[in-house]
Amino acid sequence: MAQNRTITGRVTSAADGSALPGVSVVVKGTTIGASTDVEGRYQISVTGSPTLVFTFIGFTPREEAVGTRSTVDVRLAVDTKTIEEVVVVGYGSQEKREVTGSIASIKAEDIQNTPTPSFENALQGRTAGVLVEQQNGKVGQGIKVRVRGSSSVSAGNEPLYVLDGVPLTTSVPNANGAPTNPLADLNPNDIASIEVLKDAAAAAIYGSRAANGVVLITTKRGNSGDTKINVSYFTGFSKPTRKREFLNSAEYVELFREAAANSEERYGSDYGPAFLETRLRRYAAGATDPLTYDTDWQDEVFQDASVNQMDVSVAGGTEKTRFFTGLSYSNQEGILIENRFEKMSGRLNLDHQATERLSVGMNFSLTRTKNYRLSNDNAFSTPMQIVALPPITPAIDPRTKLVSGVLDPATGRPNTNYPLYYNPLLNAIDADFLTTVYRNFTNVYASYKIFNGLTFRSEFGLDLLNQNENAYYGRLTARNTGTPNGTGISAISQIANYNTNNFFNYNTNIADVHSIDVVLGMSYQESNQTTNYVEGQQFPSNAYRTIASAADITEGSSSGTDYSFLSYFTRVNYKFRDRYLLGLSGRVDGSSRFGNDSKYGFFPAASLGWILSEESFLANSNLINYLKLRGSYGITGNAEIPNAASLGLYSGDAGYGGTPGQRPTQIENPDLKWEETAQLDFGLEYGFWNGRLSGEIDYYIKKTDDLLLNVNVPGTSGYRTQLKNVGKLENKGFEFSLNSDNLVGDFKWSTNFNYSRNRNKITDLQGQIIEGGYLNRAVEGQPIGVFFGVEYAGVDPANGDAIYYLNTLNPDGSRNRETTSDYSSAERVVIGNPNPDYTLGLTNNFSFKGFDLSVLFQGVVGNEIYNGAGSYMSASASWFDNQTRDQLRRWQKPNDITDVPRAYLGYANGTDPSSRYISDGSYVRLKNLTVGYTLPTSFTQKFHLDKVRIYAIGLNLLTFTDYEGWDPEVNTDYLAGNISQGNDFYGAPQAKTFTFGINIGF
Repeated sequence: MAQNRTITGRVTSAADGSALPGVSVVVKGTTIGASTDVEGRYQISVTGSPTLVFTFIGFTPREEAVGTRSTVDVRLAVDTKTIEEVVVVGYGSQEKREVTGSIASIKAEDIQNTPTPSFENALQGRTAGVLVEQQNGKVGQGIKVRVRGSSSVSAGNEPLYVLDGVPLTTSVPNANGAPTNPLADLNPNDIASIEVLKDAAAAAIYGSRAANGVVLITTKRGNSGDTKINVSYFTGFSKPTRKREFLNSAEYVELFREAAANSEERYGSDYGPAFLETRLRRYAAGATDPLTYDTDWQDEVFQDASVNQMDVSVAGGTEKTRFFTGLSYSNQEGILIENRFEKMSGRLNLDHQATERLSVGMNFSLTRTKNYRLSNDNAFSTPMQIVALPPITPAIDPRTKLVSGVLDPATGRPNTNYPLYYNPLLNAIDADFLTTVYRNFTNVYASYKIFNGLTFRSEFGLDLLNQNENAYYGRLTARNTGTPNGTGISAISQIANYNTNNFFNYNTNIADVHSIDVVLGMSYQESNQTTNYVEGQQFPSNAYRTIASAADITEGSSSGTDYSFLSYFTRVNYKFRDRYLLGLSGRVDGSSRFGNDSKYGFFPAASLGWILSEESFLANSNLINYLKLRGSYGITGNAEIPNAASLGLYSGDAGYGGTPGQRPTQIENPDLKWEETAQLDFGLEYGFWNGRLSGEIDYYIKKTDDLLLNVNVPGTSGYRTQLKNVGKLENKGFEFSLNSDNLVGDFKWSTNFNYSRNRNKITDLQGQIIEGGYLNRAVEGQPIGVFFGVEYAGVDPANGDAIYYLNTLNPDGSRNRETTSDYSSAERVVIGNPNPDYTLGLTNNFSFKGFDLSVLFQGVVGNEIYNGAGSYMSASASWFDNQTRDQLRRWQKPNDITDVPRAYLGYANGTDPSSRYISDGSYVRLKNLTVGYTLPTSFTQKFHLDKVRIYAIGLNLLTFTDYEGWDPEVNTDYLAGNISQGNDFYGAPQAKTFTFGINIGF
C-alpha cells in the first residue's frame, strides 16, 4: 500500500527572492491542497510521488514533480500579463496594460500615516502631469491642484473629485476671506487608491466637468477570510521650514536715522531726525534709548507644533459578506499660534452577496473637523504681519506689564497708537475663529447579474456637508475691528449633494480572440446650498460670545442656490488577439447652469492601443517584456461657473425708506454653454528586463475653446459685463516616468522618477485684458497669470535713485532699453511668469530584511513669485515697518553699486510695483523621508500578531531654493484664483514635520 508522507518547502519570487504568502499548493489531479504562510512556507501530505501545482495571482503557474524529495522549494516567475495592476476608471475598472488613456495611480501605502490633513499632498512629486501647491503653512487651508496645466481663465481649474462614484463638493462659502479645503474631511488612511484621469480618453466619460482632469478616490474594502485588525498611531512635531531675516534694533535705528537725514537733506524737515526720534521713543515704549529692547517678532508667532493621529481598522468577512470599518482621530497644531486642525472620522464599507445574481453594498463615513483658523494673509491681525513691527518695540509693555497694545496707560483702553500697527498677539489673546464641519459620505449600490457577462448596477450617493463658523473678537481687538466692545460672527452653510448612477456592463470573450467590454448608463446629480450669516457688536464682556448677547445686530443675510446635471454615458473597450486595443466613450451632459438654447453637450473620445510585446517579433525578447503604443483624442468640458449664470437675475435689496424694491443684477445669455477642451495624447509604455525597468512617456496638446468670460457690454444696457463664451487657450506638454528595480534580493533598491513639462498660452481673448492679483494678467499670446509691470533696472550710482527700463516701443518694434528714474515714464511689459517650466519627483526605496527606507524629492522649476509685501518690508525705510536684511546693502554714497535704493523716510524710492519684487520660485525639496523596521514574524507570532512596524517620517526636511521669501510653495490665500497666481503677501512657510509611529496588525 502507498504510504503518506509530508512535503515541506518555501515559495519565493524569482524576481527578487521575496517570500510569497498565500500561494496555492495543490496535488495535481486531486483536491488536496495547502497555502503558504507569511514567510512563504507550506506543508502538505502526499501519497506516492505526485506533482505539485503552485499558483498565485500575478505569477506564472508552475508544476513541480516531487519524486523522492521531502523538501520542494519553488521560485515563481512574474506573469507580466496577470500582474498588471487593476486601475479604477469611470464606472468600472481595467487592467492597466489594457488602458488606452493616460491614468496615474497612487496606492494606499503612498498616502498612509502622512502627517497632513488632506490626501492631495500624496500626489505631490509622485505623479507626472499633476501640480500640487499648498497656499501657505496654515493647516486646513486650500490647496491648488492642476492636471496638465490651467484649462480656463475664469471658470474652475480644479479637477473633478469622485469618491466611490460620488462627485464631491470642493468649494464651500466661508466668512474668513481665505478658502478652506473641503477634501480635508476625508481620512487618508481610509483610501485604497487614487487614480488621476489625465487625458480625454480616460476623462471624457465625465463629460462637461472633466476638462481639468478627474481624480477617482476609492476607499478600502474587506476580503473574505480571517478578520484583520490594524492599529496605527503616530506622534510628532512641526516647525517652520524657514524664517526670514529682519533687522535687529541696532541695524533698524541706524538705517532709519540715515533715512531721516536723507529726507531732511532732500525734501525738508517733515520727516527729518526730530520727527524720527519722537517716533522711536513711541515705538520703544517711551524709552529714551531706542536700543533698550530688541525683539524678534517672528519668534512670538511661530511655535513648535504637535501632531498626533490614531487609527483603528477592522476588515474581513466570508464569501458572502465582506466588511471594512475604521475609526480615526487626529489633532494637528499649526506652526503659527492658535492655528489647529482636529478631525474625527468613522467609516463602514459593506459588500454582501445576497444571491447568486444579486450583490448589494454600502460605503458610509461620518467626519467632524474643527478648524481653528487665523485671519487671512491680508489682515493686520494675521500672525505673519507681526514682522512689520519695529524690533525696538518690546513684546511686553514695561508701563503696563501687559502685551504691547493691550492697554493705553493714558486712556485705560486698548492702545490705538502703539505699537506701530495692530499687534496680532492680541488676536491670540482675545479672539477666536472656529470652523466646525460635519460631513457625511454615503454610497449604496445594488448589482444584478442578468446573465453571464451582463450586469446592471444602480448607485445612490450622498455628500452632506454642514459647516458652522463662529468668530469672536474681544475688546482688545478694537484697534483692528473698530468696535470697542467686541464683534461676533455666526455663519452656517449646508450643502446637500445627491448623485445616482445606473448603468449596464457587458463583457464577453469570443473565441479567445475578441474581448469586448461595454458600459451604458445614466447619471443624475443635484446639489442644494443654503447659507445664513449674522454679525453683532457690543458685548457686555468676553464671557458672552454668542450673537444673542450683542447689543447691536449690524448685519444679517441668507441665501440659497442649487444646480443639477442629467447625463447619459457609454464606453466600449475592444481587444483583439490580446494586443490591439480600441476604446470609445461618450457622454451627453445637461446642466442647469447653461442657457436654454445650450443645455446639453456631447463629449466623445476615441483611443487606440497596440501592445507590441505580444507580437511574434518581440514575444521571445529577453530585453523587452512589455511595450505599448497608445493614442487618443477627445473632447471634455468645464461647467465650473456660478449657478444660474445664464439667467437674467434680480435682487430684492433695492428698498428705500421702508418701501421694498428690486433691481436687475445680471443680464441673461440663453446661448451660454460649457467651455470645450479638445485633447490629443500620444503615449508609450515600456518594460525591460522582466519588468526591472518600466515607465511611460506622453505628449499631449490641449486646446480650450469658448472660454467663459465676463465680457464688457455697452453701458447703455444698464450692465457692466455679461458672461459669454469668448476666447481660446492651449496647453502643450511632455511627461516622462521611470520605474527601476536597481537591486533585488535581500537588499532591495528601487527608483521612481517623473518629469513633466507644460506650456500654457492664451491664444484668443478678443482683445480683452483681464487683471488679477498684484501684477497678474490674462492677455493674448501669454501664459495665464503672467506678471505685467514696470521693469526694475537697479539704482543710479550717482544719486541712489531707483531706475527703470523705459521699454517704450522703438519704430522698428524693439524695446527702448534706456533707463529713467521717473516710474510713470516706463512702459509695463511682461516681467515674469508664475507657471513653472517643469516639475519633477524622485523616489528611492531601500529595504534590507526588516528595514525600509524611502526618500522622496519633489521639485518645481522655472516659475516666478511676486512679493506683494516687498513695498513694505523691503521699502528703503520709506516708513517704520521693519526691513529685510537686504536693505543693509542700500546705496549710501556716490558710485555705490547696488540694487537697493537710497533710503528716504516718508518718501518712496523704488517701492512702486515692479520686477524689483519678483524672485525665482524654483525649488527642490526633500518632501518625505521614511525609515521603518518590521519586526520578524518569528517574534511577532509569539504574541499572536501578524505584523508590527515602527517608523519615523520627516516631511519637508530640506528645501533648496533661491527664493528670498519664507517658502517658495506659496500663493497668498486671499488672492487665490486662476489669474492671481504666484503672489506672496505675508504667506506662512510650509511646516517641517517629524513623526514617530507604530503599525500593529493582528
